Amino acid sequence: MGTVSRGFSGTHFRRPGPELADRVPPGQYLAAGFPVLTAGATQHITTDRWSFTIRGGRAEPRWTWDDLLALPAERFTVDIHCVTRWTKLDTTWTGVPLDTLLAEADHDAAFSLAVSYGGYATNLPVAEITGGKAWLVYRYDDEPIMPEHGGPVRMLVPGHYLWKSAKWIRELWLMDEDRPGFWEQSGYHNFGDPWRQQRYFND
Repeated sequence: MGTVSRGFSGTHFRRPGPELADRVPPGQYLAAGFPVLTAGATQHITTDRWSFTIRGGRAEPRWTWDDLLALPAERFTVDIHCVTRWTKLDTTWTGVPLDTLLAEADHDAAFSLAVSYGGYATNLPVAEITGGKAWLVYRYDDEPIMPEHGGPVRMLVPGHYLWKSAKWIRELWLMDEDRPGFWEQSGYHNFGDPWRQQRYFND
């Protein structure tokens, strides 16, 4: 986890017009492409090796790739915002609401920690990943998600800066106490609300 991989080449950014003030948070620029920023190396996980487990509840359910595909999925369109100041509008994803998966965990935890293949981790209160606020997604623009964007499966929490949407997700830990993840331990904000510009710990 000692390196940061960037993939901003070929991406164009522009200032949003006033007509987009209700969609683009303060300090953000519109991205024409889909930039890549990754803590550590890009993970290449084949679908036959991928699985997802929820830990810390009274039950600890686990899903394989086939199990995930068998669940009712949603296709939805949202705007996404990166802490490096780019916003991408109208991104379309397909995946399973995290509410569906958490219903199998039998828990009353207040906090969560998403853990990725490769060791990356990021935290959020459980209230921020339930109630239709988060998904495990496996398609982007109706195509399989490329490894550099977190495929085969990533978490998506569009109400927060994109580092909270863990790529290559493999586990979700449910906890009674908060535990900061990779970027949070490195000085980034613990909550990461784009509309409040919560980029760094003292924002």
